Amino acid sequence: MTKPVIGFIGLGLMGGNMVENLQNRGYQLNVMDLNKEAVATCVARGAKTVTTAKELAASSDIVMLCLTTSAVVEKLVYGDDGILAGIKEGSVLVDFGTSIPSSTRKIGADLAAKGAGMIDAPLGRTPAHAKDGLLNIMAAGDLETFNKVKPVLDEQGENVFHLGALGAGHTTKLINNFMGMTTVCAMSQAFAVADLAGVDRAQLFEIMSAGPSNSPFMKFCKNYAVDGVSDLGFSIANANKDLGYFLKMVEDLGTESKIAEGSSANLQAAFDAGLGNGNVPEIFDYFLKLAK
Repeated sequence: MTKPVIGFIGLGLMGGNMVENLQNRGYQLNVMDLNKEAVATCVARGAKTVTTAKELAASSDIVMLCLTTSAVVEKLVYGDDGILAGIKEGSVLVDFGTSIPSSTRKIGADLAAKGAGMIDAPLGRTPAHAKDGLLNIMAAGDLETFNKVKPVLDEQGENVFHLGALGAGHTTKLINNFMGMTTVCAMSQAFAVADLAGVDRAQLFEIMSAGPSNSPFMKFCKNYAVDGVSDLGFSIANANKDLGYFLKMVEDLGTESKIAEGSSANLQAAFDAGLGNGNVPEIFDYFLKLAK
């Protein structure tokens, strides 16, 4: 069976490695990104470049996005030269980013009106896993559409989950990130408060890690707060964006989350203080400075 032609927009660390993996597995790629060097790298391996999302969609069977925000996704979908203007009947749009579920469902409905499908498929694991096709993929959408793209997803992910109706993937990713980032904020402040109170941070870790609070997130926070090693690989800026999306989703559901509001306020304050590019456990520095 002939492999589908894939259009890929978003060639950052994750997206670029995903494209390399697909090229290594024999797929023809159409690529697009503002980073011309990233595009050139893919083209050197045999990809084709396009100038508009409309052109990319018109020449691809599956369009894949690995982008930063819902606003960027919507701009590429709805622009005059956007995906919606060029996508073919029977094609599928796969959004690998972390987006607002209500936005995802709106895009899906508009694509369906043109005879195209959509899968939201946020990712777990790292760019290194992407290069080897070992990501965790939280996919959602119509089952027939999911099955159409699953053979390709299986070459990108070691674990590919189908979570239900369109938007369930982004919902699950936002809940996951809410839990993770709130945990990092709490543990980082615990280390900061210990320091301010004159309690040894390394001893605090020994005590907490001997009980049920122990977790990989605690170790990431300890690595920075105690050892000065920043190795979580997820920025304060991204965490801040995702908590904002989680709060928007909670609002859309007609409820509230005071816990998320607190974490979001701390992440925003750390971002405003110039720490946005640092990994999330570096919010420890912000908590220390609160008492200065």
